Amino acid sequence: MQLGVIGALFLSVASSVSIVICNKALMSHLGFPFATTLTSWHLMVTFCTLHAAQRLNFFETRSVDMKTVILFGILNGVSIGLLNLTLGFNSVGFYQMTKLAIIPFTVLLETLFLKKQFSQKIKFSLFLLLIGVGIASITDLQLNFLGTVLSALAIITTCVGQILTNTIQKKLNVSSTQLLYQSAPFQAAVLFVSGPVVDQCLTKKNVFAFKYSPIVLVFIVLSCLIAVSVNFSTFLVIGKTSPVTYQVLGHLKTCLILGFGYTLLHDPFTERNIVGILVAIFGMGLYSYFCTQENKKKQQPIDLSISQIKDKEATLLLGGKNMGNQDKESQQDNKKLNRDPIV
Repeated sequence: MQLGVIGALFLSVASSVSIVICNKALMSHLGFPFATTLTSWHLMVTFCTLHAAQRLNFFETRSVDMKTVILFGILNGVSIGLLNLTLGFNSVGFYQMTKLAIIPFTVLLETLFLKKQFSQKIKFSLFLLLIGVGIASITDLQLNFLGTVLSALAIITTCVGQILTNTIQKKLNVSSTQLLYQSAPFQAAVLFVSGPVVDQCLTKKNVFAFKYSPIVLVFIVLSCLIAVSVNFSTFLVIGKTSPVTYQVLGHLKTCLILGFGYTLLHDPFTERNIVGILVAIFGMGLYSYFCTQENKKKQQPIDLSISQIKDKEATLLLGGKNMGNQDKESQQDNKKLNRDPIV
């Protein structure tokens, strides 16, 4: 179980950092700005890949209520579109604030509706993490009414979507692969319809009129292939851990992307970025440590109960053997009495 979680976390970080670098090259250097439409292609390629895997019997499909799957897929598609609109109608700094607000809002929703308890230590570590990422990534804050409304809607839909990703997997006993396979077509459909409109609104360009050179097509295909791993690992991490842990992991990716941007793409890097990243990593370390300690405490009563059950079973077995031996001895004594003559 622990190896599975570590593998999922590593896959999520590696694939997310890779796709950000690929997409940055595609959009910044090759001039392809259509992020929402690109995401719809990501989801369709993900579905086609999973369909091929299912046909080859790599996993089995599991029937889930179609209404639940459709609503879940539409919600996630809308969430992606709103996040892209938030970036388009707000400054980069306010967009980063929006992403930071997802963690506390997720904690609030899980506490109110799922009755989940977060210790003060966990809250403190999350606070440090958010402060660190804020210092490292927020440079300007420019507010406007439409951007603020879009930001609020993006936070709500993202939080609810990620909580449902975890809840559906556990309540309906479906794997991350099964849920992604069934919901990906509906997410892709929402973005197929809305993507060109959203991109036209944000970039003032038409995705269908863009001149696709061979190098642009190569990067689009590469981005779609990496996205299969990104989408799969997202559902896997949320299912195996929690929405909050996934968001913490997302901020680790932000720190790594800032570092890779400096080393590989020569993006500007200041002392503020370094301090922020160090504070964020310290907060992540505390969060990981406190989560591990709390999981151990939760596991101890289970281990004790299992050992107690084993002790009771052993006692019953021993008792049964002793009773069996006593019965055999009494039967042998009765046989002797029956054989002895009466004087």
